[in-house]
Amino acid sequence: MIRDITYLLKPISGLLLGYQLFHKSIKNPFQFVVYAGISIAVYHLILVVYGIVVEGARSVRDIRFYGGYFNDFEIYTLVLLVFRDKFNLEFSKKKSLLFLMILAVSSFFYLARTNFIQFVILIMAIKGIFVLNKKSITIITAVIVLVISGYTAIYYYNPIRNGKGMDEFLYKIKVAPSEAFSTKINRDDWKQFHDNYRSYENIRTVQQLSHNSSLIFGEGIGSQVDLKQKVYLGDMELRYISILHNGYMTVLLKTGLVGLFIYLYSIFFFFKRNTYTDSNLVNIHYLFVGTGVFLIISNWVFMGFYNLIDTKTLLIGFLFAYRHQLIKSGMQ
Repeated sequence: MIRDITYLLKPISGLLLGYQLFHKSIKNPFQFVVYAGISIAVYHLILVVYGIVVEGARSVRDIRFYGGYFNDFEIYTLVLLVFRDKFNLEFSKKKSLLFLMILAVSSFFYLARTNFIQFVILIMAIKGIFVLNKKSITIITAVIVLVISGYTAIYYYNPIRNGKGMDEFLYKIKVAPSEAFSTKINRDDWKQFHDNYRSYENIRTVQQLSHNSSLIFGEGIGSQVDLKQKVYLGDMELRYISILHNGYMTVLLKTGLVGLFIYLYSIFFFFKRNTYTDSNLVNIHYLFVGTGVFLIISNWVFMGFYNLIDTKTLLIGFLFAYRHQLIKSGMQ
């Protein structure tokens, strides 16, 4: 129960901590964020080099085991550097290029599908593409067509499970739709069960809540989903789990449709209409919009704010504090 309470309060704790990290004495908050991101990236690259050179890691699975599975803070930092003029980053061209290379290489070696999606979404957000008009709708449509075309090419290329080099990563992309949205899974088919395990968690959650008539208010703190069989998750073999890969389903399990509605409302808060003219406030707003779009997607496949290694809550809390300071300064 204590674990569940701590877990459900994790996003709030992260936002509050990030808010407290900001101080008005910081000369350039965005530059402060970039230096933090570079520090994380350098440490990550050291781990990757150790894994490859010392431990002989070659597969996607092994590289991620030693280097880490995901880091959204680095993606935010990379986007800030791409738009360094918009965010008033006072780096020389040479230093900016060096930082870009470090962050780009580090981000790539997470080999995480969600990181690539996050990068594209934030780039589109900063460009103002999610402020809907005729031009932005055309661009969004073109991106969707491009993504579908790319996926089709990968599907027909037909990368194999446990393939060599990039094939292993491309296989993960190939199975991504079924992994997240399958509605019927044969538990006796190991390959199908493994590839679509995240969907299996969702199916069992809905089945359990429907059977127990607890869809409206959930099953409360401490509740668990019965997977009907033992599954290896990390280094543990479990049949009953309290935390799911799907952030929406985790909230649904604990708090039902009522809690899920409140959680969705908190995400849509990021889309609150911008009425600012200050360029820093506008760009922070665009970052928030991109965050909202990414959260809608990432909650379905990767827990969103509830990811155990999520770091974006710290950054978002920091940006909330910076925005508040900018608004306060503008009113004086």
